[in-house]
Amino acid sequence: MNSVKNLNIDKLGFIDLDVDPSLDLVAEIQRMRKEKNAVILAHFYQEGEIQDIADYVGDSLGLSQQAAATNAEIILFAGVHFMAETAKILAPDKKVLIPDLQAGCSLADSCPPEEFAAFKKKYPGHTVISYVNTTAEIKAMTDIICTSTNALQIVQSLPEEEKIIFAPDRNLGNYIQSVTGRKMVIWDGACHVHEEFSLERILELKKDNPDAQIIAHPECEKPILIVADHIGSTTSLLNYSIKNPGMKFIVATESGILHQMRKESPHKTFIPAPPKDSTCACNDCRYMKLISLKKIYNTLKYELPEITLEQKLMDRARGSIVRMLEISESLRL
Repeated sequence: MNSVKNLNIDKLGFIDLDVDPSLDLVAEIQRMRKEKNAVILAHFYQEGEIQDIADYVGDSLGLSQQAAATNAEIILFAGVHFMAETAKILAPDKKVLIPDLQAGCSLADSCPPEEFAAFKKKYPGHTVISYVNTTAEIKAMTDIICTSTNALQIVQSLPEEEKIIFAPDRNLGNYIQSVTGRKMVIWDGACHVHEEFSLERILELKKDNPDAQIIAHPECEKPILIVADHIGSTTSLLNYSIKNPGMKFIVATESGILHQMRKESPHKTFIPAPPKDSTCACNDCRYMKLISLKKIYNTLKYELPEITLEQKLMDRARGSIVRMLEISESLRL
């Protein structure tokens, strides 16, 4: 491994080194990936050029499944911190890298471990279902992890009389509760991206595009979900846009998914749902967009920054993720 001297990565969050502008970053990343037996996993919310160089592009469930199954020695996660943590928990023998340590998550930040521990004590005898958008510490206090893809099925897999704590996304929790009729104690957290969509501006778009369908992620606020023609995870939204005969879609989730939608259905029109800020036409996750090709190049070259977690924490957190994967696999059979 190349060494970096006199560089405080903990402070910078990434390797802040200049790269020769004449360098073909894509070709160099591909070369190093093969030489180092590395796999690049990218979330749907990454920039299109990053999605295009990844070995696998997907949502949180798919990325977790890939991390658990890979034979690569190095996992480079083009996503946010909790995703890289999840990969490390599932593959503790692998070196897990993330191009920017500051690529966090507002939803994960909305559920501090100490506060959640106190919250959990108020409701003894409850099964804790936590969204994957949480820190390793929250996963260690959780019985079953879920994603937006499988949250509904996981809740439904439990006996009707089971008492449930659902954390940390209130919008997803309220949506699941409304669909299932289950009584759940819901933590009051939210994602900054999905809370920022403007119902007024979406309805204006719909008025201007009456043939467009509104498709929305369940992390969106209830008024957005009420007007949506389809509600689902990023994978569900992508699949719906491919299979549905409609030719125009207003997409209420992070705008990165539009890259895959346009690749899969170039003959269709995809319009990003606008946020409440009238100066913007789309809604981006500021954390996801911290990742760049330059940072991926430097991360692969120097094999830093690396995700490290205490063994005891990983052992406590692993069970909740494994149970999610097991339930998801059983539902596919």
